[in-house]
Amino acid sequence: MLYHPVKIGSLELKGNLFLAPLAGYSDQAFRSVCVRGGSCFEYSEMVSSEALTRGNDKTFDLMKKAPNEEHYAIQLFGGNPDVMADAAVLVTQKTDCDLIDINAGCPVPKVVKTGSGSSLTANPEQLYQVLSKVVTKVNNSERPVPVSVKIRSGWDDLHITYKEAADAALKAGVAAITMHPRTKTQGYEGFSNWDYLADLVTQVNGQIPVFGSGDIFKPEDAKRMLATTKVDGVMFARGAMGKPFIFRQTKEFIETGKYSEISLEERISAGFDELDILIAQRGEKAACLEMRKRFCAYTKGIEHGGPIRLALIKACTRDDYHKILEDPYALLNRTEGLQ
Repeated sequence: MLYHPVKIGSLELKGNLFLAPLAGYSDQAFRSVCVRGGSCFEYSEMVSSEALTRGNDKTFDLMKKAPNEEHYAIQLFGGNPDVMADAAVLVTQKTDCDLIDINAGCPVPKVVKTGSGSSLTANPEQLYQVLSKVVTKVNNSERPVPVSVKIRSGWDDLHITYKEAADAALKAGVAAITMHPRTKTQGYEGFSNWDYLADLVTQVNGQIPVFGSGDIFKPEDAKRMLATTKVDGVMFARGAMGKPFIFRQTKEFIETGKYSEISLEERISAGFDELDILIAQRGEKAACLEMRKRFCAYTKGIEHGGPIRLALIKACTRDDYHKILEDPYALLNRTEGLQ
């Protein structure tokens, strides 16, 4: 059974198809439409431990739960063990999240240079210090929740350190490990090495769940990762952008060998649902600016869609989006499924 329930410490989930933490993307609005699209569990975009402990209001906004989420996780990043531990306790106090995930995989230079993100995968001793402090302090808090970690395969091809990072995580007492099997220097280029995932599963040997991420853009990819690497679950990242229904499609594909295509009408409707949530939270101007890139993702795959996307990146109001998206749909009657 490739699709199945998952237990992460005390947290029990009904399925194993997750939305990954996506910086600047996996906010309440996007997580909400992914829940409707069949996601079994969602991660917030990464939250700065330093900003959180300084009481930054915008940071608290990142951690708000979507109304339709049954369970969700907050992902923290930082390199100082004490600050990370204090931030994790604040998360348990200020939110009702069900899991705290530690980011040891982000390759962005401004994150890495602080000793955070993928620099922690490259430095397993420091990773252990961060994880052990967080796990201990959260376990002793008034509302303990499981702690997990997301790692990369290493710094570069000459420094593959996921084995050591996984050992450090297990020693620290984390409840789950996710790996994106690209190196820091790869960023998001090239291809992820799923052989590393299979090796990690063997190494962990069932002590805790192992989840996989990287190059999952369609249901066939998710099924192949589950089948070939034996990971306990998969995380959709870029593959879910503009396609929040990919979770439902993947479950259907795993169970039946086929899946229903999503019409342009349904996809655009999801985009407007997301826009309306953002407008309620941020106001029309900020929401519409944010949705420019997201509607471009929703319309990806439309034949000769270039002019539509050029218009989308200039939209400033909800009415602008309606004028751009309703006319081509009415004219072309494009209800066929998009790949």
